[in-house]
Amino acid sequence: MGKRRVPDLYRSPFPLYAVRVDPSTGLLITAGGGGASKTGIKNAVHFLDLQLEGEQQYSATLLHAHDTDTRATMNMAVGDGVLAAGQDGTCCLLTFKVCSPKQRGAAQSEGNDSQKGSVRQRDVKRRAGEEAETGGRGSDTRAETPNIVVTHLADVQSDLNPQEPLQKVVRFSPDKSLLLTGGTDGHVRVWEFPSLKKKLDFKAHEGEIEDLDLSPGNKHLVTVGRDFACSVWSGNQMAAALNWEETTPQVAPKSHRYLACRFGRVEDQKDALRLYTVQIPHKRSRKPAACYLTKWDSKSFLPMLTSACGVEVFSCLTVSDSGTFLGLGTVTGSVAIYIAFSLQRLYYVQESHGIVVTDLVFLPDTLKGRSIKGTNEAVMLSVAVDSRCQVHAVARRRDFPVWLLLFLCGLLVVAAVLLLQHLFPGLL
Repeated sequence: MGKRRVPDLYRSPFPLYAVRVDPSTGLLITAGGGGASKTGIKNAVHFLDLQLEGEQQYSATLLHAHDTDTRATMNMAVGDGVLAAGQDGTCCLLTFKVCSPKQRGAAQSEGNDSQKGSVRQRDVKRRAGEEAETGGRGSDTRAETPNIVVTHLADVQSDLNPQEPLQKVVRFSPDKSLLLTGGTDGHVRVWEFPSLKKKLDFKAHEGEIEDLDLSPGNKHLVTVGRDFACSVWSGNQMAAALNWEETTPQVAPKSHRYLACRFGRVEDQKDALRLYTVQIPHKRSRKPAACYLTKWDSKSFLPMLTSACGVEVFSCLTVSDSGTFLGLGTVTGSVAIYIAFSLQRLYYVQESHGIVVTDLVFLPDTLKGRSIKGTNEAVMLSVAVDSRCQVHAVARRRDFPVWLLLFLCGLLVVAAVLLLQHLFPGLL
């Protein structure tokens, strides 16, 4: 039996490392590139219009390509009309706005100097080349007249590694009042937003920071490092050090390390939260070791459930807005969706990309106030180094009406009574 195939939503002319969806504008934003090496591979951020066609099919239209010169965007976060992009050891902040072509021309003409004008000329030539390239590759994305205005806001130094500075992760706080970054120097840096006044700068891990997340209300910051540690912080003070091995005594100490962390809501519980972490083998061995998912109580930070998830090594994690689903990608290109409550796998496509999955994001329930999921219960986008963006959908499960269940139970009781009366007259 052949492998399951997922059609491409969109294919870029460069490797993709990050994907986000902006609910307020309905934009699908992807980013990546070939870096500083002179290979001819572009570095850019693409803004696309995502559309639902019918009940389950999706299409993407390229609206604008923003050139990032010699720096590839490796990670990003989206705020209210602001994009925070990790490029080398810098966090580049861009504003983006959807407008008509006439509004775009007016916006670009106001306050633009000759340097910006030359950039626009290069941008027009680049878009023409990208249109020809994407058309030649059979992409289902069609280039249209841009109606996105992108403006450089600021740059902040997010990593000070003296050898090769690299920002590994960036997040906006849930209320968009803070910007947080982590990098290869092990420091967490926090800026007030939009003033960009630095609020915190502290060493959280020995070595690289792999991931971080901030709980609603900005109460707890969780960081994951390559030093086997997953820590909970209150400000710059450590509040707890997590130990997932409490639930898996069969796992040897320091045989696994934390890869990712995410807070998620609990369905039907307004103020309840859970923390989810991913643990992967620290070293490769002849006999591959399993990867693990752990669910934590967000108040006590004690492990609630740990599940072994196979030997494919995970590369990224995401959580749906409702907290119902977890999305996971692997270094071999596979994509999976798990049920957050039980940590059971619901959806899986082996080697959907064929190479490492670099980022995932679930579609929000609505985009620009309209339904975007169709008849699906969950829709997730994945990107990978193979330059492809794919859609992974979970069909809505059919609910069995309670009244019908009660009615059928009543019929069974009546049938049982009639059968007993027939077999044993006078018993009842």
